[in-house]
Amino acid sequence: MRATLRWAHSDLRTHRGEALFLVLATAGIVASLLLATALFGYATNPWQRVFTQARGAHVWLHTDRAADTGELAALDGVQSVAGPYPTAATTVAVRGTRASVELRGTAERPDVGRPLLTAGHWLDADDPDGVVLETRLARALLAQPGDTLTLPGTPRTLTVLGIADSPERRYRPGEQPGLVWAPPAAVPDPGGQVIGLRLADPGETDYAVQRAVTVLGAGAIGQVSTWEQARAEAQGDNRLLGQVLGLFGLGALLAAGLAVHGAIGTRIRGHLRDISVLKAIGFTPGQVVRVFLLQHLAYALLGAVAAAATVQALGSRVPGRLGDAVGVWQGLPGHTVALFVVPACAVLFIGATTGLAAWRAGRVPPVPLPRPAGAQGGGLSVAARRALGLRMFRVPVGARGRVRGARGSDGAGAPGAGVSPGVRELEVRVPPALVLGWHRAFARRPRSFATVARLTLPLLLIVVAMSAWTTIDRFHSRPEQIGLPAALTVRADTDAGERGTRALLERDPRVAAAYPGVEVAALVPGQTATIALRGLGTREDPYPYALAEGRRAHGPDEAVAGQGLLDLLEVEVGDWVRMTVGDRPQILHIVGRSIEPENAGRVISTSLDTLQENDPRLRPTLYQLRLAAGADPDEVAGRLADAGHGRLDVHAVANPADGLSPLRAVVLGLIAVLALVGLIELLTAIGGTVRESERDLLALKAIGLSPRQITGITVTATGCTALAAVLLATALGLPLAHWLIDAQGASSGIGAGIAQVPSPALLVLVGAAAVLGAAALAAVPSARAARRRLADTLSAVA
Repeated sequence: MRATLRWAHSDLRTHRGEALFLVLATAGIVASLLLATALFGYATNPWQRVFTQARGAHVWLHTDRAADTGELAALDGVQSVAGPYPTAATTVAVRGTRASVELRGTAERPDVGRPLLTAGHWLDADDPDGVVLETRLARALLAQPGDTLTLPGTPRTLTVLGIADSPERRYRPGEQPGLVWAPPAAVPDPGGQVIGLRLADPGETDYAVQRAVTVLGAGAIGQVSTWEQARAEAQGDNRLLGQVLGLFGLGALLAAGLAVHGAIGTRIRGHLRDISVLKAIGFTPGQVVRVFLLQHLAYALLGAVAAAATVQALGSRVPGRLGDAVGVWQGLPGHTVALFVVPACAVLFIGATTGLAAWRAGRVPPVPLPRPAGAQGGGLSVAARRALGLRMFRVPVGARGRVRGARGSDGAGAPGAGVSPGVRELEVRVPPALVLGWHRAFARRPRSFATVARLTLPLLLIVVAMSAWTTIDRFHSRPEQIGLPAALTVRADTDAGERGTRALLERDPRVAAAYPGVEVAALVPGQTATIALRGLGTREDPYPYALAEGRRAHGPDEAVAGQGLLDLLEVEVGDWVRMTVGDRPQILHIVGRSIEPENAGRVISTSLDTLQENDPRLRPTLYQLRLAAGADPDEVAGRLADAGHGRLDVHAVANPADGLSPLRAVVLGLIAVLALVGLIELLTAIGGTVRESERDLLALKAIGLSPRQITGITVTATGCTALAAVLLATALGLPLAHWLIDAQGASSGIGAGIAQVPSPALLVLVGAAAVLGAAALAAVPSARAARRRLADTLSAVA
């Protein structure tokens, strides 16, 4: 044991840099996996906790006032019912901030879908104007218990009594109204009613919706929302962050395992004599294997423990969503198990890859076998030999003469030797360091290809991470290309005239175009869900949808649809679809697929003219504003709100990338971890190249190469290896990143077509930095080896 520890200590002193980088890389990988676990838990468990404690309804049905909902409680699979509650759509304002809300008349605190109070108290019968706000709505309004809400256009006011969590769909400006619980007296003129169904089997949600629509009639249904939609909205971007961290963490773990495998293999080849001595003095093969295995397991264990301790102690203090996720995750039941299992799995994986390489050390014979005299990769090729100074090519000329300085084929320079009349022989000299370095990098093909492959993996993941970064930048810099051509959404009061409202909006100098529109909920075929049916723009002034497939909707009954709707209805571009809005059917021809970041892509869009032809009662209820280049949306929104004198509800269009701001820091951290893994592999390759070049040192000096030229051979070999890895990583990483990002877009309902690869200039810059950095790292150890004393060189060869 003492000899084993002395060997491990000596090896650590010799390879301090590699050991440090291995510990840091392991720490970064384990931290990424732990943060991914925390984000997954944060994305799912808070909503699930609220849903369970509130006994949430699996289906919410918005119907008209005349619908008889009494029969729904007797449907098969319905466990209990919430409501019906009278509802009214209105707008509330506080301190200049407005929001569209649904007033829900509730006589007493519900048993199903029970709001969970986080501040204040529940409704009071003695206060008919007291209300309770849903948490996300209260956060948007910056409202607290005791605040007074006004209803623009009316003299009424409401007093905030409390704030409560709810498992229903969350408030989203311009898309989903906020939820306000109020006494029935505060809803004197309800526009409809809502009823919730809690099911015995949540998996039968679609069937329950279909049965409920059949009982009530399609004309009575205004909107259907399910627990699955609410859960998806609650998880939001946290799940995507967790997926990114998990994907890159696993990829970095694989790259680290391969790097450790390559490092041990290279170290074994460089210490064959030492291993033979260990066996000669009594070390068994198992002991030799354990030396390498325990040494690298200690490195991995140190990094894993450091990462786990850091995440546990400081993770909740990270500002933003990551810190919130870690804080919530630390309070979940499975937190302690994950804190031990994730680092343990990472250490075991690294141990497995280490054991495979260390097994080779156990097979080294006690008496070293003589090395072959020739290089395993074969001699120099014809092109390489010619590049070293021999004849390169011949150029026929008209004159009979020789060029000054030309040589014959024998290299002796005899005048006219071996030269045919009328042929001029040119000599092109390539520095020997370049030729020999290229040969050294790729002569031993299996080993060279393995080194290139191990170095390619972290570089490939870096290319994917860069593509994710540029895709997020595309959402911010060019939102019109990802389905967000409008920057503001304006909703006017019902008494405001259409022409007057549009003229008011277009009067602003920073508004480039105002597109009138309407958005209604429509029942899909089969009556299992509702989708968003939008009519935006006119045929004379069409709305600029971002199309990923097909063409724009120009003719009558033509429409474009999001990926989420195509998946829901199992249709393709070119199909006809039928949906029901109230008691009126809408039959549309899908001629294109648009990129739809709203409503999980469950949107079908056409022109306002088409919807009004099918239903003349429809009138514009919203306006999408496209602003001039460089306009500030907040400034324009404030100016329009003042010009509307309280009759306009102006909101900025939500950008999906706004919730992905923590992903930038995540991407930078992942790139740093991957760079560490690549650096480990690069140092391994440099060390192996330097050690294998020791036996050639005498021959290179004998043929007249200077120490600088010998150093250039190793630097060139390292640079060629890095260049090959960069080219391979770019060739494979760009299509892989495009596929991964588009697959994520398709699964989220936005649709494929959002991926943006890095610019060629950025790729060239990163590739050049990698190659030049590799060459710079190789310069110091190769220069030191080239200036070794003759006695040291003879000892190394022996």
